[in-house]
Amino acid sequence: MMVEEKFTLANGVQIPKLGLGTWRIPDADTASVVRDAIRVGYRHIDTAQAYENEHGVGEGVRASGVSRDEIFITTKLAAECKTFAAAGDSIEWSLRALGMDHIDLMLIHSPQPWAEFREGKHFFEGNLEAWRALEEALATGKVRAIGVSNFERADIENLFDNGSVAPMVNQVLAHVGNTPFDLIDYSRSIGMLVEAYSPVAHGAALKDARLGAMAESYGVSIAQLCIRYCLQLGVLPLPKTANATHMRDNASVDFVISDADMSTLKRAESSTDYGEANAFPVFGKKRQVTDPEPGG
Repeated sequence: MMVEEKFTLANGVQIPKLGLGTWRIPDADTASVVRDAIRVGYRHIDTAQAYENEHGVGEGVRASGVSRDEIFITTKLAAECKTFAAAGDSIEWSLRALGMDHIDLMLIHSPQPWAEFREGKHFFEGNLEAWRALEEALATGKVRAIGVSNFERADIENLFDNGSVAPMVNQVLAHVGNTPFDLIDYSRSIGMLVEAYSPVAHGAALKDARLGAMAESYGVSIAQLCIRYCLQLGVLPLPKTANATHMRDNASVDFVISDADMSTLKRAESSTDYGEANAFPVFGKKRQVTDPEPGG
């Protein structure tokens, strides 16, 4: 299964090529979902402070019976953390919420606070402050690798030019019909691994008849086709599901999309109508860094 294969980050840390996304899974449900995923074979779980389910992720890992060292955990700094102190507190918050002594990969969730996402300001100084806190956590062993999410080229260049440690990962929205090829190529050219969140377009791809026809020709589901597309681009997909059967199917992607079909998929256009997912639930929320309460 694909969950057994790994990429190697710039600092030598290995990361499973397929992960489980946990966005919009309530904390109360997350422990059982994570436990199921680990039983299926997943060894890479992706969460974030903004998802408010880190506690459940930690509980699920402990309930799985699998050694912590065999599980790769990614989480993300709240987008509003743009000072060294706030980011440092935020890292400690995640460690306590997860109930772990280290995090495998920690990302800055967004270059802007969600209330100002993509409104023109880059927050270069604030991102450098947050990055400095991540660099310190890396040096002390609290995190094993550091990176960014939703960062554009200018935001990445700011960290490369002014930070002490180069970002190792850029996690972006990427799926058939909405693939940021220039950003992927740039990130890869400077040694970053690109991760794709929502590789099935928040479920919208499942309604695409053209993708359905192509998937049928390979004897796979649309979700499997979309996940395989990302893998053949050299991108790490993070499909989200709470269903154990779907988890197993999403990891069963050992087929190969032909060059001709990959070309077709790369040229595909999408309406990017994500339905309920259009209302990104962390936009506009001001995350307060406090001690996590039991249960989340």
